[in-house]
Amino acid sequence: MSVTILFFFLIEQERARLLRGQSVQQVGPQGLLYVQQRELAVTSPKDGSVCILGSDDATTCHIVVLRHTGNGATCLTHCDGTDTKAEVSLIMSSIKSFSDHTQRGRLEVHLVGGFSDDRQLSQKLTHQLLSEFDRQEDDIHLVTLCVTELNDREENENHFPIIYGIAVNVKTAEIYRASFPDRGPEEELRAARVLTGGPMISIYDAKTEQLRIGPYSWMPFPHVDFWLQQDDKQILENLSTSPLAEPPHFVEHIRSTLMFLKKYPSPTNTLFPGNKALLYKKNEDGLWKEISSGGET
Repeated sequence: MSVTILFFFLIEQERARLLRGQSVQQVGPQGLLYVQQRELAVTSPKDGSVCILGSDDATTCHIVVLRHTGNGATCLTHCDGTDTKAEVSLIMSSIKSFSDHTQRGRLEVHLVGGFSDDRQLSQKLTHQLLSEFDRQEDDIHLVTLCVTELNDREENENHFPIIYGIAVNVKTAEIYRASFPDRGPEEELRAARVLTGGPMISIYDAKTEQLRIGPYSWMPFPHVDFWLQQDDKQILENLSTSPLAEPPHFVEHIRSTLMFLKKYPSPTNTLFPGNKALLYKKNEDGLWKEISSGGET
């Protein structure tokens, strides 16, 4: 290992240590845009509605933040390894969608999440993300690497992530450990899209400052009644990539999502009248409010 590589490796280890050592901040809904698994959101300091992007419940998943230091354009996404190549491509294009991305500054990436899981899913995702960012034509500077072994703790011979969630302040660029009591709007609808195999999508239009949900479509979830009859242990073992490491509310979250899928086996007309998106905007109190279902299909 060269002196330069060793130097950067030690810096990465120190940054990971400092992030792990933080206490978890509970982030309220004011000014927050919560990003679920396989969702992406990008905005800039000019945004008058959203100042914090965040996500949590990452076990084998990784939370990725890409930021341009010149214009402050910031993207946060929650990657699970479904199609990492396509996801990194979407992350890059979302940052470049800001017209002044060519101004002075550099692209900085932060990767957080995963642990030393038995199936090595975290390790695989870490490798995929680093490889894909390395393949990009743009110079991308790795600033934070707190993934897999660097985000692992052991207890009674079982491994767990240290950090499950992070937030980024779009205006100050601060990244910190976080949890989110409010994950709306339309938490169950968005979770249902993921459980039925939906790909990574962008959910926010920074120009109009609107959160756009749908229109989504999915096939009826197979054997939904069977899964709803199973006990917590069966749901954990069969519907989680890391049963021992899931947060306490995981089973409840899966059950409510399955109930939602049972109620709406085909969402196109029932949840999206006219096959139009649900649009949300922050009100004067910094909370999401549905403004209408609209937009072109």
